[in-house]
Amino acid sequence: MAVLNIYNLAGKATGTVEVKDTVFGIEPNQAVVHEVLIAELAAARQGTAATKTRAMVRGGGRKPFKQKGTGRARQGTIRAPHMVGGGVALGPQPRSYEKKVNKKVRTLALRSALSAKVALGDIMILDGTIDSPKTKTIIEMTNAMQATNKQLFIVNDLAEDGDWNLFLSARNLENAMILQPNELGVFWLLKQNKVIITKEALATIEEVLG
Repeated sequence: MAVLNIYNLAGKATGTVEVKDTVFGIEPNQAVVHEVLIAELAAARQGTAATKTRAMVRGGGRKPFKQKGTGRARQGTIRAPHMVGGGVALGPQPRSYEKKVNKKVRTLALRSALSAKVALGDIMILDGTIDSPKTKTIIEMTNAMQATNKQLFIVNDLAEDGDWNLFLSARNLENAMILQPNELGVFWLLKQNKVIITKEALATIEEVLG
């Protein structure tokens, strides 16, 4: 089984914990990770780009000039797409960019991303509860753990006082991200350098992905 180091709030290693190989020790599937990453990025798009068609543009209710005798091409409205100030033909309209990804594929992608992080030694387990929010505590801890840039904190439940205090303490760190297990995605696992997981969150991840 894969073994991860356990750290206290002072950033000192206090022991190790064995984790499931089915979650943290598989051979990463790069193709699946890429597929899920693309789906996550697509789902994050707002999809609100829009243009007005000729029916939406104000004005143009009357024929701009008579049909014959002007020497010009016949026109029915000044709001046609080829006219200045007219509507847009075939322009973007609000839409969803979400891509369907099967649950098993998404699970395999998360396992692959976590396993890749373990292989690089970038996952650490945090054992300890912060009694009151204090960013200085987290800074000193991450400095001692040599995890000073782009950290991903995974807490079990923000409704718990300890996890909420950790969230309040870590949110001021530059480029840090705090997630719960149900929010975990491939994008943040790839984007952040170090992953710091609380013991409670580790149990939840193993239960859900195992």
